[in-house]
Amino acid sequence: MAPETATVLVVDDEPDLVELIQYALEAQGFTVLTAADGVEALALAEAERPDLLVVDIMMPRMDGIALTAQVRERGALRLTPILMLTARTDERDEIAGLQAGADDYLPKPVSPKRLVSRVKALLRRVEREDGATTSQVRVHDLVVDRERYVVERPDADETFRLPRKEFELLFFLASHPGRVFERDELLSAVWGPDVVVVDRTVDVHVRKIREKIGSDYIETVKGVGYRLAEAV
Repeated sequence: MAPETATVLVVDDEPDLVELIQYALEAQGFTVLTAADGVEALALAEAERPDLLVVDIMMPRMDGIALTAQVRERGALRLTPILMLTARTDERDEIAGLQAGADDYLPKPVSPKRLVSRVKALLRRVEREDGATTSQVRVHDLVVDRERYVVERPDADETFRLPRKEFELLFFLASHPGRVFERDELLSAVWGPDVVVVDRTVDVHVRKIREKIGSDYIETVKGVGYRLAEAV
């Protein structure tokens, strides 16, 4: 979505930082909404349906991890891209945010220029995904439907609704059956070259996909990466 038409919800309990981020985004043509905690943000997101969320981890009432998890459980919001901010530098916090469903991660102190660049990169990525020509892949007993962002097992009358990055990872692997992809290839294909996340991000998302649809569909190739299983 182009910046001049995109709405960004900024969620942080530091007023000075929120003001700085808001100014930087509005200078690029974004419409900016703000909230000081996760509870306020969730209500505002459900009412306004922003195109992207910028979410701090450490906040009162509901922190950024819990907020991200809640957003991913809301049908109308579950595909909304989320850029997570935190003052922490421990990789475990990054993994926790990605496990909850965040799309990207930016440590504090935040450079406004860098943040704007990341926001634009995420929105470009969403636009490319939404404009993809292939909308449905059938693999084994699953139908991976990109138009509706659902995974179905018709024979068992089951439907799975995955967060955007889990869905895109499964769709990408399903679109290249039998081919082995290294983690960095999957990061580039699914997250894009503009988004910087650690290799373990792929492992986290594969694990969550397996928990939801079953462990037999994505095969681990030891020392290399992952591929769609040839048989289930």
